[in-house]
Amino acid sequence: MEATAKLKFIRISPRKVKVVLDLIRGKSTNQAMAILKHTPKIACENLQKLLKSAVANAENNFNMDSSNLYVSACYVTPGPTLKRIRPVSRGRAYRIFKRTSHVTLTVKEMNEPEGGES
Repeated sequence: MEATAKLKFIRISPRKVKVVLDLIRGKSTNQAMAILKHTPKIACENLQKLLKSAVANAENNFNMDSSNLYVSACYVTPGPTLKRIRPVSRGRAYRIFKRTSHVTLTVKEMNEPEGGES
């Protein structure tokens, strides 16, 4: 069984979020929380909240033990891009792209028995 949490329309570039997600993928939830707490990246604050939400979903919705959880999958996809104008010299205007992200984080139990073997 796995529990999922999603964070949508976060105002940070997907490229910046992906760097942090690569650090926590496959780690236990306690270890991932420690990594997020001590990594000096702007995406870490939002990802801490998302990880807490995924753990809470696992405990409350699926009755999983929070000490046996690990981050089984986490990925980021680009959201809508806000297009803004910046005035520059000689009466011109340059486009500025303010990117957004959708982040999905899934947690699973470590000692989950496989269903195929008897």
